[in-house]
Amino acid sequence: MSALLPCSRGKLALNLNSSMRAHSLSKYQTVLSKQRTFYCNAASSSVTVPSLDKTDFLKLQNGSDIRGVAVPGVEGEPVSLPEPVTEAIAAAFGQWLLHKKKAESRRLRVSVGHDSRISAQTLLEAVSRGLGVSGLDVVQFGLASTPAMFNSTLTEDESFLCPADGAIMITASHLPYNRNGFKFFTSDGGLGKVDIKNILERAADIYKNLSDENLRKSQRESSSITEVDYMSVYTSGLVKAVRRAAGDLEKPLEGFHIVVDAGNGAGGFFAAKVLEPLGAITSGSQFLEPDGMFPNHIPNPEDKSAMEAITKAVLDNKADLGIIFDTDVDRSAAVDATGREFNRNRLIALLSAIVLEEHPGTTIVTDSVTSDGLTSFIEKKLGGKHHRFKRGYKNVIDEAIRLNSVGEESHLAIETSGHGALKENHWLDDGAYLMVKILNKLAAARAAGEGSGSKVLTDLVEGLEEPKVALELRLKIDKNHSDLEGSDFREYGEKVLQHVSNSIETNPNLKRAPVNYEGIRVSGFGGWFLLRLSLHDPVLPLNIEAQSEDDAVKLGLVVATAVKEFNALDTSALSNLTHSS
Repeated sequence: MSALLPCSRGKLALNLNSSMRAHSLSKYQTVLSKQRTFYCNAASSSVTVPSLDKTDFLKLQNGSDIRGVAVPGVEGEPVSLPEPVTEAIAAAFGQWLLHKKKAESRRLRVSVGHDSRISAQTLLEAVSRGLGVSGLDVVQFGLASTPAMFNSTLTEDESFLCPADGAIMITASHLPYNRNGFKFFTSDGGLGKVDIKNILERAADIYKNLSDENLRKSQRESSSITEVDYMSVYTSGLVKAVRRAAGDLEKPLEGFHIVVDAGNGAGGFFAAKVLEPLGAITSGSQFLEPDGMFPNHIPNPEDKSAMEAITKAVLDNKADLGIIFDTDVDRSAAVDATGREFNRNRLIALLSAIVLEEHPGTTIVTDSVTSDGLTSFIEKKLGGKHHRFKRGYKNVIDEAIRLNSVGEESHLAIETSGHGALKENHWLDDGAYLMVKILNKLAAARAAGEGSGSKVLTDLVEGLEEPKVALELRLKIDKNHSDLEGSDFREYGEKVLQHVSNSIETNPNLKRAPVNYEGIRVSGFGGWFLLRLSLHDPVLPLNIEAQSEDDAVKLGLVVATAVKEFNALDTSALSNLTHSS
């Protein structure tokens, strides 16, 4: 193992044993003009850190991500992701990667990038130190997008130290400024829940057990940190994709006015590095500068205020199209020239139309809360197959990969949240590439003389039936309520779901979905509801879609009647709905 420090800054670093030694810089070396490489060794002094156990580390798991509080100052939210914990997690990923790759003849290297969060630089340095403890070299990308980090494990270009053996993105998506976290990748894709749990268990052991003797051994070697401008490689690939779709025209978007809203996250590159080289006009683009306090709106394509902001920018600037990203650019949405939003079901419909033109009859995999109207659109209008699966972008992507493996062709996996991945793009969950697919359609339509402007896109979703009312209510489970009788909240939630399932069997107005992978999906009163258990929290989300408020209330009453005996369930949101008419 080798000790790794952010030498260019000369900051103190913490090693990972229970007494946590602090290290100071002893030497560094800089090489190359576009890459900077630092080689470090260290000497120690002592500092005290809190005692943590495996349970504390496992609490940081959020499905296939790690998330925690990285910045103090918010009442009731103590810091759970300090530098020593971050170092332990990075060292654990290093151990996991060494085991997976079984590399003996060469040193492994890991690329590390971050979004615009105010804790990004601190965690970048801590991650770099932790990877060094496991004997890995580090390639720092600085401000980057999540898709670019995965892409760096696929790119073959030694001048940019690619491919990386593994990659870490420091991000907490659209969560508030005080949060942060990590996503991990290899060339096989993003790590799953089992791997994340394994890494956190390793991290707990590293945090507790790294001895002074191991530390001294680590100081006998040196690891490198190299800074690389990888985003130039990634954006070049996006530009080439659009040019290729338009018959290799240099500026296929010339004359198109496209505004970008990056929400002060990491997506500001898209205007200057992708759209402008393609000839697009980008005046009126907003919030492109990274600002981890997110002063303008939540960088989230599902957020109402965020969508209002990009819609206003399109209309005010008389633009042809608006594009909006989340913080780390793995989600996106669009707005046409009239202000019509392409997000949620409408974005899925648009991309399904584009993909099914290229791959007739293919299966479109979505999450569980997509509408009945979308199913009808994909299957009856487009001639494809809609495979509605579970919530969670990794679940949706993995299901599409599984379908292909058993002979059912699928080219698109997409969530209503804006997460989407295409088979042609290595199943990379990439909001920027989704927008490139839309730009490809614009450029190709113009090149073929089939029209120009965003009406080309709007016409593709003509015939999509959309509900008049769409709601998501969250029914919280009180984990401390006596009704749980010491059981886990998930067990209690499953009892609720089973009871609701039993109750609808005798109602002639209701019909259960014949194929369903998550919770209970029921059609009736001209609409449907889905009641499911949250992936991570003690909550039963209830989605309702209907053609009128009265019908939405009727569906709500079905659920309210079924769950009224479950006293640990907070049904106030449901009561507000059913008493509103």
